[in-house]
Amino acid sequence: MQVMIPALRMTLDDTDDSFRASVARQLNLGPEDMGRLRVLRRAVDARKKGDVFFSVHVLADLSPRAARRVLGDRKLHAQAWQEPAEAPLVHGDRPPKGQIVVVGMGPGGLFAGWLLAKEGYRPLIVDRGKAMEDRVLDVESYWRTGRADPESNPLFGEGGAGTFSDGKLTARSKDPRCATVLDTFIAAGAPEEIGVLAKPHVGTDRLQQVVKNLREEIVALGGQVRFSTKLEAIHTKDGQLSAVTLVHEGVPQRVDCAALVLAIGQGARDTYRYLFDSGFAMAPKPFAVGVRAEHPQSLIDESQYGPFARHPKLGAADYKLTAQAGGRGVYSFCMCPGGFVVASGAGPREMVVNGMSNFDRAGQNANAALVVQVFPEDFGKGALDGMAFQQRLEQAAWDLGGGEGLAPACRLGDFLAGQRTLRFGSVSPTFRPGVTGADLNLCLPPFVRDGLREAFVTFGRQIRAFDMPDAVLTAVESRTSAPVRILRDERMQSLTHRGVYPVGEGAGYAGGIVSSAVDGLRAAEAIISQFRPEEP
Repeated sequence: MQVMIPALRMTLDDTDDSFRASVARQLNLGPEDMGRLRVLRRAVDARKKGDVFFSVHVLADLSPRAARRVLGDRKLHAQAWQEPAEAPLVHGDRPPKGQIVVVGMGPGGLFAGWLLAKEGYRPLIVDRGKAMEDRVLDVESYWRTGRADPESNPLFGEGGAGTFSDGKLTARSKDPRCATVLDTFIAAGAPEEIGVLAKPHVGTDRLQQVVKNLREEIVALGGQVRFSTKLEAIHTKDGQLSAVTLVHEGVPQRVDCAALVLAIGQGARDTYRYLFDSGFAMAPKPFAVGVRAEHPQSLIDESQYGPFARHPKLGAADYKLTAQAGGRGVYSFCMCPGGFVVASGAGPREMVVNGMSNFDRAGQNANAALVVQVFPEDFGKGALDGMAFQQRLEQAAWDLGGGEGLAPACRLGDFLAGQRTLRFGSVSPTFRPGVTGADLNLCLPPFVRDGLREAFVTFGRQIRAFDMPDAVLTAVESRTSAPVRILRDERMQSLTHRGVYPVGEGAGYAGGIVSSAVDGLRAAEAIISQFRPEEP
C-alpha cells in the first residue's frame, strides 16, 4: 500500500541508503515492512539555530500491517496515497470561425499555445519581440550599453520577462495545473529536481533553452509561431471578436479570429492604451515599488544557515522578509541568491531594475526587491493612472542616474542619513553598464522612502546585519506586478469583448512564471470547451 508521510527529517549528509534507514527508524518499521521510497517534496528547514536539515514528504510502499500502523499514528499525519488523476478535457463541437490566436510568448501565452497545439487546435502564436537566440544578443547589448531595443529587450520576446530573472517556479496555489507546468518544463529540459524542491528554480541560463524547446514542441504539434509581430487592432462585431490585425515588419495583415488569448505582459504600455481607448473594461489595481538591495551572499548564508553555510547540498541561501510601516506592507520580492541586478526596461528614459541569477547562483551578491505597497488612492482612480505613476518613477530614476543607462544607487547608510553616496564600500554594485552614486530619497515618493527606512529596522532584526551600512540600494524596482487589471468573467473572457481571453501577469491575474502559466492553461481549456479541434 502506498502511504504519503510528510515532514520527515533528512540530514544534509544522508545518502539514499542512510535516508532509507532513517525513515524506517522515524516510522518504527523493520526493513521487511518498507518497499520503494519516493521523495515528493524537499524543503530546507533552518528555523532552529544551529540545526539545518531537509523536511521531506515521502511516498512509501508499505506492507498492509505497516501501513495500518503508520496511518493510525496521528503524530505522523500520514495519508493513504492515490496518484492524482488528470481530468479529461472536454472538447466543444463548434467549428472555429477563423484562427485561434495567442498574443505574447511569456508563460501565459506559451502554455496556452502549448495546450491548444497539443489538443489539435493549431494556434497562431505571435510576439512583438524576437526569438530567443536573437533576443539574448539584444538584451546583452542593452546591459552593456544602456540602450534598449524597444521591441527586443528584457520585457518583449520569446519567454517574456521571466526569462531574464531567476526562473523561480514557486507557486502558493494548490491548483493541480502547477504540477502540469513543472512536468512540462522538465520534459523540455529543466532540471528534474524542480518537481521535488519546495522552492524550485531553473536559472536564467537554462530557462532560455527550455523555452526554445517548448516553442519547437508547439511547432511540431502543428502550431504556428511568428516573432517581430505586433497586435495592432482587435475587430469585433456586435461585441464578439471577429478578427485581429497583426503587423510584421511594417506590413499589416488582417486575420479572422475565433478566439484571442491576450497574454501581453505588463510591459506593453502602448497595448494597454490601445485596449483602454477601444473600450475594454479595465480597472486599476494595487502593486508595489521600491529598490533592489544587494548584500554579500556569504552574509545571507551565514545568517540563515549558521555553521552549515556553504554546505554543498544547501547552495546559496535565500530569504523572505515582511514588515509593516505607515499602515502599508513592506516586503522582499523576487529574491535572487548569488545573482545580479539588471536593467529591465523597454522604452527611452525609463530606469527599471530587476534581479536575475543563473542556475548555479554563484555570484558574490544576493539581491532582492524591497518594496512598499501602493494603492489606487496613491495615484488616482483611472484605469491607467497606476501605469502613469510607474512611468514618473522610472523617469525620475533615469534622470537621477544621469542618463546613458546608468542606474542611481547608494549605500544603505547614506540612504538612511538622507545623503548622496560618493563611494561604495565592501559591497560592489552589480548593475550594468554601471551606477551613479546618488541620494535615492530624491526619486522615491515620501511614503515609499519612509516605509523602507522604517522596515530596515525590522529587517535588521530578522536577518543579522541586513541593515549593514554598506548594503547597496539601486532604483527603481517599479514593476512587481501589473498596475491594471483587464476585467474578465467566470469564463475568462473580457467583460466587453467576447472571445478575448486576458491572461497572465499583464492582465492582472498572476504574479509569477507558474501562476501565469496556469492562467494560460485555464484560458486554453475554456477555448477547447467551445470549439472542436481542426481536422488533421
